[in-house]
Amino acid sequence: MSLLARRIAERRGRKAEALCVWILRLKGWRILARDLRLPVGEIDIVARRGNVLAAIEVKARDDRDAAAHAVTPRQRRRIARALAAYIARRPDLARLSPRFDVMLLVRGRLPQHIPAAWREDE
Repeated sequence: MSLLARRIAERRGRKAEALCVWILRLKGWRILARDLRLPVGEIDIVARRGNVLAAIEVKARDDRDAAAHAVTPRQRRRIARALAAYIARRPDLARLSPRFDVMLLVRGRLPQHIPAAWREDE
């Protein structure tokens, strides 16, 4: 991927994440972290609502199927490790129920929030 293409993709990703944050807030989620980078993995958005702590992966693609299939098993494992590391740093969150969500963005449509898109053991 060229440097220009990478910059365009990064910009598109930041815009997609910002839109998802606003939608999550409107749904009553409290955003705890954005673009969380830890040695074991990365999480686009960490949010809390009630007793649920969600690691939310944002995928913006040209069509819904491409977005839905963009989270690979390897990426899922890295997100799960990152959430575990984040909880270890924040003992106040240990009592919450962790969940892995995905938000899909397709041009011209509102983001689709898919709660519990996968389990940690998948």
